[in-house]
Amino acid sequence: MVPAPPTIVHLDADAFFVSCELARRPELRGRACAVGGRERGIIASASYEARAAGVFTPMPTARALRVCPGLILIPPTPGLYGEVSARMFDLCGEFTPWVERSSIDEGYLDLRGKGLTDEASVSASVRRLQARLWSELGLPVSFGVAANKLVAQVASKLRKPRGFVVVRPGAEAEFLAPLPVGRLPGIGAKTEARLVELHGLRLIGELQTLPDGKLEAAFGSGWREVRAAALGTDDRPVVTEIGEARSYSQQETFASDVCDRGQLIQVLKGMVDELLPKVRRDGKRVRTLTVRARFPDFSEGLRARTLPVATDLEAPFYPLLEPLLTAAGAAARPVRLVGVRFSGVEEGGGQLELFGETEARRRRLARVRDELNAARGAGALRHGHQLANPGDDT
Repeated sequence: MVPAPPTIVHLDADAFFVSCELARRPELRGRACAVGGRERGIIASASYEARAAGVFTPMPTARALRVCPGLILIPPTPGLYGEVSARMFDLCGEFTPWVERSSIDEGYLDLRGKGLTDEASVSASVRRLQARLWSELGLPVSFGVAANKLVAQVASKLRKPRGFVVVRPGAEAEFLAPLPVGRLPGIGAKTEARLVELHGLRLIGELQTLPDGKLEAAFGSGWREVRAAALGTDDRPVVTEIGEARSYSQQETFASDVCDRGQLIQVLKGMVDELLPKVRRDGKRVRTLTVRARFPDFSEGLRARTLPVATDLEAPFYPLLEPLLTAAGAAARPVRLVGVRFSGVEEGGGQLELFGETEARRRRLARVRDELNAARGAGALRHGHQLANPGDDT
């Protein structure tokens, strides 16, 4: 019997922000380039030539220019990265309808149902997508192909840029064993250094065979999950937007880390303003708001709040954004990424009106705004906080 081919693909755009800029300025390809602010800024993305010279993210720009005096510094282009990301995932959506966007420059594809019967046909098909992303968008993207999300993610990062690694089903543990423990998702540089220093653990294969007690001493109550990951076990599905929505979410990765709380709240409000019309259009209401923040060291914070009654209006969620952002750890830290997620999705009918006629008027106004924006284009009618210099938001 012919073994089943790997069907889960992880795509990871290489040096995404700088690659977006180089697609517009191809004469700079092959040179040490970076996206970042010159005045008191940091490096948001560095080309591989710049990395070879010692430039990394999130390095202060001043230091990067000392490390690499010939560095070509490119200021971030507002709106470009989200546009390129959307086009990238649109092309993926033409390849398979089962697409999960995990960030602006990474995601998963599920190839089951495409009629690909062996590893060779899977590889050829994914390579065509890789070539199309390069030819149409000028975007270098690395791919990992495996039987599950975890192994595909590890594989996509091994041979950048424009890497392509396939792990056959059944070979997950063998594939992972010789890799450094830091290659496992969730084990960052600090954790890796601690594992080496305190426990002498350097390779994933050592996590596969370490006695239970020693693994528990190293990882605490989560040691079983670590063992499963080290063996390449992962049953998470590729989650798409196909079918009935279980949640509504949006996130934004900034070209440079943001410290301005007002700017962060404005961005979060903009996400609320984009997601709630989708909720209304689907005839749904939502109860739970989750705010996500990612920091320069790639650690993350998540905090959620649930309303007593589901709603499809923006106003009840605005006051929750700032306390949730603070609780997520963004009180006094630069922020690399923020996101909003609405869950607790319910049918739209039969809601108890907590605010009587006021709530009803707000709903009628929201529907009029949705209709105008649909007829005249998104953003035809905006909230005050969506303006370049917003005043008091009411």
